[in-house]
Amino acid sequence: MKLKILFISLFLFTANLLQAQVRFEANVSKERLGINERLRVDFEMNQDGDNFRPPSFNGFRIIGGPNQSVSRSIVNGKGSYSKTYTYFLQPESRGNLTIGQAEIEVDDKIYKTSPIDIEVTAAVEESESGSNTDIVASENLHLVAEVSNGNPYLNEAITVVYKLYVSPSISVSNWSVIDDPKFSDFWSQNIDIRQLRAENGEYKGQPYRYVVLRKTVLYPQKTGELDIEPLALSVSVDVPSERRDIFGSRIYRTVQKTVAAGSRTIDVKPLPLEGKPADFTGAVGDFDFEVTTSKKTLDASESLQATVEVRGNGNLKLFELPDLSVPASLEIYEPERSENVNTTLNGMQGSISKNYTIVPTRKGKYPVPALDFSYFDLDSETYKTITSEEILLEVEEGPVAATGSSGGFSSNKQAVASSGEQFRYIKLNTDLRPIEQQEFFKSVSFWGMVLLPALIIPLVILFGKKREAIASDEVGNRRKRADRLARKYLSEAKKNLGDQAVFYVALEKAMHNYLKAKLHIQTSEMSKDRIKEVLASRGVDESTIKEFISLLESCEFARYTPASSVTMKQDYEKAAAVISTLDKQI
Repeated sequence: MKLKILFISLFLFTANLLQAQVRFEANVSKERLGINERLRVDFEMNQDGDNFRPPSFNGFRIIGGPNQSVSRSIVNGKGSYSKTYTYFLQPESRGNLTIGQAEIEVDDKIYKTSPIDIEVTAAVEESESGSNTDIVASENLHLVAEVSNGNPYLNEAITVVYKLYVSPSISVSNWSVIDDPKFSDFWSQNIDIRQLRAENGEYKGQPYRYVVLRKTVLYPQKTGELDIEPLALSVSVDVPSERRDIFGSRIYRTVQKTVAAGSRTIDVKPLPLEGKPADFTGAVGDFDFEVTTSKKTLDASESLQATVEVRGNGNLKLFELPDLSVPASLEIYEPERSENVNTTLNGMQGSISKNYTIVPTRKGKYPVPALDFSYFDLDSETYKTITSEEILLEVEEGPVAATGSSGGFSSNKQAVASSGEQFRYIKLNTDLRPIEQQEFFKSVSFWGMVLLPALIIPLVILFGKKREAIASDEVGNRRKRADRLARKYLSEAKKNLGDQAVFYVALEKAMHNYLKAKLHIQTSEMSKDRIKEVLASRGVDESTIKEFISLLESCEFARYTPASSVTMKQDYEKAAAVISTLDKQI
């Protein structure tokens, strides 16, 4: 009986001793995996330790972790403890790899795990993923850039639609842009999306929900292979974890993920040289062309408006209209360019025009010659030329035109009648009367003429000094000239304060016209990146450039979003200030 009690005591002592021993080991999800699969590694211990040091994971890339979990339980009065560090690894190459030894310190003693050999094979068709929330988010969240045409012509519109695909197993609570693509080789414009709307769709054959985040229209300005940079977003993702609450419902964890639409490359074709008209200025699309006048019959010194207009669908802002020529007896003034263009997923649509003011100086009939407008038609992939009709202007009242005054376009020779009465206003017989004798030297006129120079000289000196002071004030003069220039370009916008659509079109046009006049930037170069580059090269500071670009963007956004009168007035004042600042700095 005593021997039996001794054996039982010895057994219990040994069991307690074994239970008190530290257990620290490494476990892997698999020892053989494909190069496109992920590996889960758990380092588990039965006592809380300090100074955990993982192995170097040579040959692997850490894509998740370390995640730490602790478990405590009591069964039949006995307690147990477990602490685990979890890593998710991606193999970098095929071959035989080794998970090295991890270390932990418990009660001033170092414990190590045993190395584990891993075989990495070629990619497998169906990879198995771990349950790590980061990996779940990565595999169920995708940002895709859909390009309408990967092989466009030069100046042909293409669209890039950015879609965020979300699997039904997760949800997205928020997102923000962390890296905007720079379309340096394109003319670009974003299409405003007023409200995001989730739709059902498929991604790689699987059911997904997706949201269209951004739509951008691009017009390539170079030929050859051009890169479209990716859009990068930071997304808050709610991912189900393996834990459940006391009611059995799965607990969700929010993780922050960065997703990017992969870089895309398009191959831009040059426009064909065969059949290219000599007057072609780069118009690509489908257009109508006409020249019209506000009146065809008028008197000399009256004015009329002549309009050269192109309507249609294409790169309307990126080419020049033909110039109007008239006979010499018609005074023609510098044209004013007008744009009424909307940008949709189909590209630019609307019209552009040049408005000329013409004033005849002589009586007669004057032809306005026909104009040719050439463009490249994308449907037929050929060049087309439209010729306007010749317009005949009849000036009914006014001085008679001299020989050849029509400028060579028409002949209107008329004889000058002589009635013999044209010199009657010259008087040949005089009627002179003598001046009465008076004492001039003592008169008021005499003393006035003597004293007047003495009074004028101080005023002349004072006025001269004032002019010198004004002339020497270079900063003040520059400011005044800049302010006048700003008000000049913005006069049309000011007239339309309160009419949102017309106001913002006029404001954008004023800013573009300022750049044309001051920096000689052509319409085809009016991309934001080009404007930034030119302004920076002329010594304009970065804050002023940002304000100018911000105003251009405001003009674009205002076409699709409502704006109050206060907002329009603020934008007008900002535009006046930034044009004035630009002029002083340039």
